[in-house]
Amino acid sequence: MKNRFFIVISLLMLNSMSAQIYVGKTCLVHFFSKTDMKDIEAGNTIAKPVFDAASGNFQVRIQNTAFKFESSFMQEHFNENYMESDKYPFATFKGKINEKIDYTKNGESKVSCTGTMDMHGVTQTITTEGTLTVKDGTIIMVSKFKIKPADYKIKVPSLYVKEIAEVIDVDISATLEPYKK
Repeated sequence: MKNRFFIVISLLMLNSMSAQIYVGKTCLVHFFSKTDMKDIEAGNTIAKPVFDAASGNFQVRIQNTAFKFESSFMQEHFNENYMESDKYPFATFKGKINEKIDYTKNGESKVSCTGTMDMHGVTQTITTEGTLTVKDGTIIMVSKFKIKPADYKIKVPSLYVKEIAEVIDVDISATLEPYKK
């Protein structure tokens, strides 16, 4: 229910009376933390991207508690100790594709997207690079970028500081289709 509410609000915010709006059919957000002590990774498949092809505006809302880890212990620590998911249940990215793309023609383009990442109550401006593929009316977006937990005031207890990387690799892959009213 909350995800549908977010999509409706996002569509209104994108102000799309004549624009072509795309919504996430599938979306995977994956992160990886590599240290000499331990590798930690998790994936989230319920993120909800929304894209306005006319303006290039892109948004994705990621529910922190939807990340799945190899162990429930890691998942619990992620939500309770690091992300404080009760207090900050979502991470959100709102940005704009910097390049002009013809979304009516099939093809793949290298793109960058500049916007704000709001996570753990902190908002940072970031630019990500990736590919945008148009295929028969569907848009596929793929991006890889890095996040520093310290930039978002995510504190790592001293006991675990050697087990969690200072920079986390994040991958996002989304397939979007035209929004149908």
